[in-house]
Amino acid sequence: MTRISVIGAGFGALTAIRKLRAADPKLAIDVIAPKPEMVYYPSTIWIPTGLRAPEDVVIDLGAFFLRMGVNYHPGAVTGLKDGGRIVVTDSDEEIPNDGLIIASGGRFLKKLPGIEHAITPCEGVDAAVRIRDRLAAMKGGNIAFGFAGNPKEPAAMRGGPVFEFMFGIDQHLRKRGDRDAFKLVFFTPAPQPGNRLGPKAVSGLMREMERRGIETHLGQKLKGFEADKVITEGGEFGADLILFMPGMTGNAWFDNTELPRSEGGLLQANAHCQVVGQDKVYVAGDSGSFPGPDWLPKQAHMADLQAEAAVANLLGELAGQAPRHTFKSELVCIVDTRSSGILVRRTEKSSLVLPSTPLFHWAKRGFEWWYLRQYR
Repeated sequence: MTRISVIGAGFGALTAIRKLRAADPKLAIDVIAPKPEMVYYPSTIWIPTGLRAPEDVVIDLGAFFLRMGVNYHPGAVTGLKDGGRIVVTDSDEEIPNDGLIIASGGRFLKKLPGIEHAITPCEGVDAAVRIRDRLAAMKGGNIAFGFAGNPKEPAAMRGGPVFEFMFGIDQHLRKRGDRDAFKLVFFTPAPQPGNRLGPKAVSGLMREMERRGIETHLGQKLKGFEADKVITEGGEFGADLILFMPGMTGNAWFDNTELPRSEGGLLQANAHCQVVGQDKVYVAGDSGSFPGPDWLPKQAHMADLQAEAAVANLLGELAGQAPRHTFKSELVCIVDTRSSGILVRRTEKSSLVLPSTPLFHWAKRGFEWWYLRQYR
């Protein structure tokens, strides 16, 4: 019986499982992840302001795994053997496969001095809860929101959610009635924040910040953080609460493999999502460095598209065919403000930005329900 291992339980991994099972009801699928649950990260932006509770965004995958007929192996991957044909976990389990799909996400770079004083919003539910609790205890003060990238991997950044946390918290404070007691500051080393979304999005985001009275500190290299300040080469400013999204790199367990890496530490993939030079080893989502435009996003939609291509090519290889499927480079997101949203779509041929409206906020909530129904 053909066995395929899938590492991870996020967007790319779950899409891979669905596509594998749809293609072959008899295929043996082994899934390796620390917990049988999915965190729906797009909705963690609403935890600090009470629109979502932690239990709303953590999905138990037990029923889904049962429906898909997969073999779930609890544990964290620690390495590979035999050119990827064996996955090794921290429970000393060795799981053999005929093909491998790696969708274990990425790891945030935390090298800046004093970064322990900042909360990384997309690090998980616990981080969002910390923001919620800190915000609830504050009666005023300065809140700083920022992001940076991996200088060796331009695509390995996730800045979009920072805008959503910032706009959502601004809206929440206004609803609370004490927005005037707070100063909100947005900072990033980039001179044009959000330029990966396209030039129209940059101007739209800047207008939205100006409209909301959010100060900006742009284009200055970050030097570090202290408990009550952000320090850049262009100066420093006070911050009683710091939300900062650093750039991303590959998982630590990649070091225990012979898989090729990009300069930024991710798995080097080709246009077919195949790890370069590897036999029947594929990657999807944040774990990989893929060819494409410089704005190629690290987001759930892109992970889904890459997982689909990875499955098609892996199954083709197992049937004796050369990889031929590629993924579409496409950025689609709604930058949410808790009561409205800005729609952004970018492809290699076009760029679209639609202005803020409550309709897009409700569309984002509707998509959450539609997407998660397949895993509940």
